[in-house]
Amino acid sequence: MARDQTDMTPIETREELVAWFEAGSKPRSQFRIGTEHEKFVFTLEDHRPVPYAGPRGIRALLQGMQHLLGWEPIIEKGNIIGLFDVTGGGAISLEPGGQFELSGAPLETVHQTCSELMAHLAQVKEIAGPLGIGFLGLGMTPTWSLAEIPQMPKGRYRIMTQYMPKVGNHGLDMMYRTCTVQTNLDYRDEADMVKKLRVALALQPVATAMFANSPFTEGRPNGFLSFRSEIWRDTDPDRSGMLPWAFEPGMGFERYVDYALDVPMYFLKRGENYIDVAGQSFRDLMQGRLPGMPGEHATISDWANHVSTIFPEVRLKRYLEMRGADGGPWRRLPALPAYWAGILYDDDALDAAWDLVRPWSAQERQQLRDAVPKLGFAAVIAGRDVLDLAKATMALAEQGLRRRRRLDRAGSDETCYLQPIQEYISRGVTPAEELLAKFDSEWNRSVAPVFNEYAY
Repeated sequence: MARDQTDMTPIETREELVAWFEAGSKPRSQFRIGTEHEKFVFTLEDHRPVPYAGPRGIRALLQGMQHLLGWEPIIEKGNIIGLFDVTGGGAISLEPGGQFELSGAPLETVHQTCSELMAHLAQVKEIAGPLGIGFLGLGMTPTWSLAEIPQMPKGRYRIMTQYMPKVGNHGLDMMYRTCTVQTNLDYRDEADMVKKLRVALALQPVATAMFANSPFTEGRPNGFLSFRSEIWRDTDPDRSGMLPWAFEPGMGFERYVDYALDVPMYFLKRGENYIDVAGQSFRDLMQGRLPGMPGEHATISDWANHVSTIFPEVRLKRYLEMRGADGGPWRRLPALPAYWAGILYDDDALDAAWDLVRPWSAQERQQLRDAVPKLGFAAVIAGRDVLDLAKATMALAEQGLRRRRRLDRAGSDETCYLQPIQEYISRGVTPAEELLAKFDSEWNRSVAPVFNEYAY
């Protein structure tokens, strides 16, 4: 989760909200790839959650990273809660339970994404090692209960923690017990955004299956391959899901604005203070009629922050954010931007993907979304199982990356980053099924070995 915005320019009309999204449009030459990944922080000694405070806590980890990198600290109420690169690079932030996130810089190639990732992991390990801290690449914490996990000192998370149980059964699990890898991609104009959004929404369950990596809860199999994805099905229906209306005639920036305006707010940020307005309407804020804050009007910051609290399977900001994948070991992380860039940044691949998903109905897409967390590659839509769709779309991604022809110094294109996921597809098993097989055999029905085998 990136830094909260601080642009206090007033916003008064719906048209200004539409223009804010439109301003994200870029010529193809300026298309970039941004990758965000979260990881669990644990004590090497006994595989426990790491508290914020203390000589071996997350605050000490962030302070060490600040000294190492020279990045600017993000401070809230005297607590360091993140770091950012003032030269326009990445940022480091904390998720609610201390999950450590790298929000990568917008980069031109997946090669650069991989280099950024490897540099980041080397840096955090250099600081974390002496603190006795390790990092785990999984979609859900395999052992910890909610009660065991510390809360990070961030105002927005305090408000969300109070609100979540009112709107779903798994919101706190989402906040405190899950990790994801996401990729952010650009659009040329409104029509390009709509096409990419539709293809990405329809195929998000396929990505969920390919990266499914959260089969354990509190030391036991939970009955799902991606329990992280299942959690999102019962978190907050107002702000999550498959956006069926995005496939209807008339879809565009205006339609997304109207959707976002209908999503209840979480907070307002004024200075360093987060003001709890959970459940209230952004429309009322624009008109100066927010209960308890009469005369307070919306700003660009308020809109950017509000848009960042909406969690559909694909999120529109001033770019498109793919949100369907579980976190995983470092080798698999560059596969996600490679897959989506191969499909969405190549016109032929994008057309072929649209031809593939266009016949699916909203009901079929939803049924696929509902089935994948448990069934993975065995889920079916329109007579095709997800394994078949994974093979077909992976081939499109590979072709798209070859045509992109972004070469590293050794002359290799970006298709090499697909390989870790292609290995699972060729075997017909998800990463979660591999974990479950290890649990039943060499791990002797214990999840403890995961802290060694899946640590960064």
